[in-house]
Amino acid sequence: MNELAIKDLLYKLADDQLILGHRNSEWTGFGPILEEDIAFSSMAQDKIGHSLAFYTLLQELGEADPDTVAFTRNANQFHNSQLVELPNGEYDFSLIRHFLYDNAEIIRFEMLSQSSYEPIAKVATKLKGEVKYHVLHANTWIKNLGSSTEEAILRLQSSLNEALPYALGMFEKSKYEQELVDTGVYAGEEAVKAEWLKRISAVIEKTDLKLPDLATIEPKFGGRYGEHTEHLQPLLDEMAEVFKIDPTAEW
Repeated sequence: MNELAIKDLLYKLADDQLILGHRNSEWTGFGPILEEDIAFSSMAQDKIGHSLAFYTLLQELGEADPDTVAFTRNANQFHNSQLVELPNGEYDFSLIRHFLYDNAEIIRFEMLSQSSYEPIAKVATKLKGEVKYHVLHANTWIKNLGSSTEEAILRLQSSLNEALPYALGMFEKSKYEQELVDTGVYAGEEAVKAEWLKRISAVIEKTDLKLPDLATIEPKFGGRYGEHTEHLQPLLDEMAEVFKIDPTAEW
């Protein structure tokens, strides 16, 4: 089994979780209602914990320890999709991103729980139960707000249109894609995307929102191999500020 292919997969899983976890944490104290303030804070904690699990697998394959990997790389060394690094904006955008991302993430974890690479299968099996509740939260709010007031529907539709090119970028293929599929490590991005489209369509059909024709949308690729928006490096600088004061400190 190609160790480089495994590392490539683990980095994109871990980096997505870390960066979106940080973005979600920015809602702490700013949620539109107390329930959502707590919900986004809780999901942030989950996602950063998930990133630690995958960074730990990378350390077992010879990479640096999780803190070093998380806090000392520059933006061009990160493998996250561009979707997760975008600023939170208003609540409608964060909710749409949450909906699009977590519906993909649960599918990844379901598929990875059947991986031929046992360490990934064990972690995915453990974590998918937590992501299930993230999906339930997202789907419930999309159905509620997507069928409510005219303003809510218009705002969600605008955010959906804005986020979709970046959401499609989540499915950027690995340069080891075929090898991962052939060896049973991962079902591959095409399989994840196909199931994701079914699931998000089923939710959107229960609202007054309209899913644009994905064939007309150009995906925002590049994030998996270090091409990021101008928003990532400032996020990383803020995230690592305390760590960089004394990288050797023990907490």
